[in-house]
Amino acid sequence: MQSVTLEFRTEDLALLGVIPPGLFDKYEEVELLETLRLEEGWRLQLLRVRRRGVLKTAAELERESRRIRALYGFESFELVERRPRTRDYVLLVRQRNPERLQRWLSLAGGEISPTAPFRLTPEKVVASFLGEERALRRVLKRLDREEFPYRVLRASGRPQIPEEVSAGLTPLQTQLIARAWVLGYYAVPRRITLTRLARQSGRSAPAYGKVLRRAEGRLVARWLVAEGGVPGSEEGATEETSHEP
Repeated sequence: MQSVTLEFRTEDLALLGVIPPGLFDKYEEVELLETLRLEEGWRLQLLRVRRRGVLKTAAELERESRRIRALYGFESFELVERRPRTRDYVLLVRQRNPERLQRWLSLAGGEISPTAPFRLTPEKVVASFLGEERALRRVLKRLDREEFPYRVLRASGRPQIPEEVSAGLTPLQTQLIARAWVLGYYAVPRRITLTRLARQSGRSAPAYGKVLRRAEGRLVARWLVAEGGVPGSEEGATEETSHEP
């Protein structure tokens, strides 16, 4: 797996329809937190959006939802969190892909996914992608052929997670516990409920909670062993090796 971070001019992406027109009239910055689903025709993403000025209330956003969807080309959006101190919304957004983006995704063949860092400002877009090297090269060659301006900030192999951190967690556990952390499930006070986390992931709350408890149990057991709190081995951390629900 390879990762590449590119820089584009915001105005170029806006001309292609990848960025909704007028987005930065009211907003300072957009950060992609996670892509939950990416198809040629549409994408489902978790975004942090920083507004210029005072945030609207949840009720105001609900009343204006039809206008907001039409203005920014959203098929749907949901307010996940409102952060008045930093003037940020965290939104779950489903959006149809413009034609040019559909062509690039088709060329990638499902072998590329957006990853952090991925940040949009009025002047530039810093976009990172993780995928198979051959797929990344195909897309970059197409950008060159189309003479689409961009700059490569960095390109490298996939960063390795230290063994002592990653060992014991399945990919699904890692994904869901990271999502819960980003959205404030472990914050004090908690900023999102288990029910809302589960709904955004297409799972039931009991199923999502079971994955989290298994992941938490493994992490706690490893910490106790490392600290000498559990003699001998990770007893109590074993569990069946069935697929996650």
